[in-house]
Amino acid sequence: MFPTDRPRRLRTIPALRRLTAETEVRPRNLVLPVFLAEGLDAPKPISSMPGVVQHTHETLRKAAAEAAAAGLGGIMLFGVPSHHDATGSGAVDPEGILNVGLREVRAEVGDALPVMADTCLDEFTDHGHCGVLADDGSVDNDATLEIYAEMAVAQAEAGAHVVAPSGMMDGQVGRIREALDAAGHADTAILAYSAKYASAFYGPFREAVDSQLTGDRRTYQQDPANAREALREAALDLAEGADMVMVKPAMAYLDVLRSVAEISEVPVAAYQVSGEYAMISAAAERGWIDRERTILETVTGIRRAGADIVLTYWATELAGRLDR
Repeated sequence: MFPTDRPRRLRTIPALRRLTAETEVRPRNLVLPVFLAEGLDAPKPISSMPGVVQHTHETLRKAAAEAAAAGLGGIMLFGVPSHHDATGSGAVDPEGILNVGLREVRAEVGDALPVMADTCLDEFTDHGHCGVLADDGSVDNDATLEIYAEMAVAQAEAGAHVVAPSGMMDGQVGRIREALDAAGHADTAILAYSAKYASAFYGPFREAVDSQLTGDRRTYQQDPANAREALREAALDLAEGADMVMVKPAMAYLDVLRSVAEISEVPVAAYQVSGEYAMISAAAERGWIDRERTILETVTGIRRAGADIVLTYWATELAGRLDR
């Protein structure tokens, strides 16, 4: 009798659905982004990202220990300085907030948790751009590369296992690799933000890092209309020695993520960014969606599209709900 093919047979009970699941999410696939702010004596909530805070040194160490205990794949540090200047000098200062945070987290977790550092100037500059400016106000690509190289070395010396250049400067991976190797940090890995789009989904992040940005970043971040360009960017980063590559944001760029995963010989990451977090949180607060199911479904979708690694602000929470 018709139908003879009944796919529903494999969906009848949870155990069968678990047996036949094609995509898994495990704690090791998840990386927790965190913000360390200078001058705080208590964690500061980020209003547009309910549940996420700017950390103090004490709460950052606690969050890192929890991430390690949860078996996460890593923790990504962003620094929020109290002082900004034209060159983002705090980014290369060994006593700058991000480098201090890296040392503290590394001391807390050792090698139990990969410690990752955002290697970009936007949090540190008084104009909010990811690089230094030329006389005409444009971002000076090649001058920025030299600062990135210095910044990456400082981060490696502070204890970062992984540096993550996110500024979308041409040649950033190659210049950083050269600098790390010359400074004796040949084992420090590079996670390249290879396809980072000039996206509207970064809005809450600007609050999280106290961004000083005026204007936009469309002259160096990718046009959301372009997909083939992302493959070119990824191929260049791979040729320059990237150990991992990333697509950012995640959910609006799953097609790009799939394409990058198909050409990459190294692990591929995707970042579920602040705007994605904020939308889901806001809808869940209003009772419009099931919060826990939506978190898992979206992260599963990112994994299904090809991400080996997912950066998400829900990393520690989600890991606690997964069947390891």
